[in-house]
Amino acid sequence: MAASATAPARPRRKKSKLGWNLLGLLVFVTAGFPAYWMLNTALKPAKDAIDPNPHFFPRTFTLENFRRALDIGDFWGSIGRSLIVSLVVVVIGIAVGLLAALAISRFAFRGRKIVIVGILAVQMIPLVAMIIPVFLLLNDLGQYDKLTGLILTYLTFILPFTVWTLRGFIVNVPKELEEAAMVDGCSRTGAFLRVVFPLLAPGMVATSVYGFIQAWNEYLYALMLMSQNHQTATVWLSSFTTQHGTEFAPMMAGSTLMAVPIVALFLLVQRKMAAGLTAGAVKG
Repeated sequence: MAASATAPARPRRKKSKLGWNLLGLLVFVTAGFPAYWMLNTALKPAKDAIDPNPHFFPRTFTLENFRRALDIGDFWGSIGRSLIVSLVVVVIGIAVGLLAALAISRFAFRGRKIVIVGILAVQMIPLVAMIIPVFLLLNDLGQYDKLTGLILTYLTFILPFTVWTLRGFIVNVPKELEEAAMVDGCSRTGAFLRVVFPLLAPGMVATSVYGFIQAWNEYLYALMLMSQNHQTATVWLSSFTTQHGTEFAPMMAGSTLMAVPIVALFLLVQRKMAAGLTAGAVKG
């Protein structure tokens, strides 16, 4: 009886596993195809990029589009400005966000729930709705068309995201670990630095990567608040669209070049990032 009961369960498990594998493959293809088509178009001759009957694989390969992309506008200057803005935003966001998340997670104070609701409410406001107020404020402060003004603007939507994400990681670290360290003679600060902080490292890496991606890919504020002489990499991509049309192949080559820093960053921290994502998914 036992053998007959367990026998049908194995085929069901295999079918269930096969179904999940097929679903995972479908998600991978759906998410990865745009990146493949971008690279595919970047390696095609310009005339093939606008062919009404596109080919899944390029018939001929060329690097001319990358040379053309590097010749349009101030590519290296735009990349450098984007790197500066993104890195500064991530460093400030993690430093301030960690302290704020720690206060919200570990200390009971008046108005704590209001702060949490406020953080969520800020993330619900569309960025386009704040363009005019942000422009007027930066203009009054003398920060229009300056990287510092763009950094302050990015912090308004990346910092709430950082605080909320880090709060989830801190909540998952049991308070008993800090209390045990304090019983052993550590101060509250020492217990945090020696016990809690190492456990938060994967979560901080994952949060930093997502914050970097948000700042790196932001287009609207960079377009409205920066002049052409101080444009970032995302705005630089608009240089391929002129009154004569859009150069799709060089644009895809430029997009591929822009993706290199993100891919390199992900490859460097992929283990920590994966650990951070799984750590934030389990309570206690």
